[in-house]
Amino acid sequence: MKKLLALMLTVWSSILFSQTDEAVIKSIYNTALTQGKSYEWLDYLSNNIGGRLSGSLNAERAVEWGESALKELGLDNVWLQPVMVPKWIRGAKEYAYVASASGQTTPVNICALGGSVATPALGLKSEIVEVKNFEELQQLGESAIKGKIVFYNRPMQADLIDTFEAYSGCVNQRYKGAVEASKFGAVGIIVRSMSLKIDDLPHTGSMTYDDLPVSKRIPSAAISTKDADLLSHMLSIDTSIQFYFKQNCKQLADVKSYNVIGEITGTQYPNDYIIVGGHLDSWDLGDGSHDDGAGIVQSMEVLHLFKSLNIKPKHSIRVVMFMNEENGLRGANAYAEAAKQKGETHVVSLESDAGGFTPRGFSFDCTQKTFDKVLSWQDLFKPYFIHYFEKGHAGADVGPLKTNTNATIGLRPDSQRYFDHHHAASDTFDAVNKRELELGGASMAALVYLFDKYGI
Repeated sequence: MKKLLALMLTVWSSILFSQTDEAVIKSIYNTALTQGKSYEWLDYLSNNIGGRLSGSLNAERAVEWGESALKELGLDNVWLQPVMVPKWIRGAKEYAYVASASGQTTPVNICALGGSVATPALGLKSEIVEVKNFEELQQLGESAIKGKIVFYNRPMQADLIDTFEAYSGCVNQRYKGAVEASKFGAVGIIVRSMSLKIDDLPHTGSMTYDDLPVSKRIPSAAISTKDADLLSHMLSIDTSIQFYFKQNCKQLADVKSYNVIGEITGTQYPNDYIIVGGHLDSWDLGDGSHDDGAGIVQSMEVLHLFKSLNIKPKHSIRVVMFMNEENGLRGANAYAEAAKQKGETHVVSLESDAGGFTPRGFSFDCTQKTFDKVLSWQDLFKPYFIHYFEKGHAGADVGPLKTNTNATIGLRPDSQRYFDHHHAASDTFDAVNKRELELGGASMAALVYLFDKYGI
């Protein structure tokens, strides 16, 4: 019976690879949309585990789930790669209000930025100074800032169609805002949330103190876009209003965590690797469905589709669930360092970390020769409305694997709604559309199939 089954699989494999690329890619999309597992996996990861902040119990549970799920796929090898990660905890829910000269208070919605120190036990209250950028901060100088809270209020640029470009244009105020404000004696910072949506949800995210000593670190929080507009309006009327906030976050010692890795061994080039991946950690306000649960399950789906269709890859295909992308990139660096030490060749590294929305195409960081080859495949994706094939940024987790000869790639979904949910409490399972998620996994699998068949 086993011999008969093996013979049938061999025959099916030969039939599959005798098919045209159009036919194979169609079978990939058909299988993803009718027999895919990505939505089921995301349901469990989001609703049974939840937010997965690096170093947390939920992150540990996610590692255990990831290892188990990959073993159930029947991969050739599944293992955990140890990595030390930061452990930052939010503590009790933050609280803030604006106090007018008359003594009236207006509550506003804030959340601590990841890595921030806490306020004093009784909170922090001071006058507040609004700026749009670091240049304005410098122009005001110490005399206008010392002893006050700095309010960074530069919104994402709404007329940019590429929302990631809009995000990049203002995220430095979140990441470096505390360092810059500290130079002029500020006692805290409040940062407008990185979102194009006007609502009550604050968006967290990583920040840095660089090499500031602990004694000089100031508490840092994000304020919702709606309340940022309110605060700005109140300051335009009365610059003497005060801002109060209290947060209870804490940075603890690093703890051990893991990247989760699974592999299908290549039939011709077992030591040359094509990887697909996303980051397993997330922020803690939501359940991390778009950022980056979607990328995790889409990457898993690639290997599931190869197994379901009995595609025997020439190269070894790996899925990597990276740990600690959000506040350290420790997992990506650990994976790249281990690959270097082992002398592994990564020919293609494909990342999904832009949400589970409708896929539009891919961005490629590769040689022009490779990109010219990629462009010859573009027509194969047009029936699925995957038209975006451009050179550009691939992704944070695959970045450390980049060389002068290989290709790093990012899946590019429609991004118009992504920053509505990014790092906010609304990044939840109900915000993900099943069909859009499945199309993303199928698109990744189709591209991996082509790279595996034709090389770079």
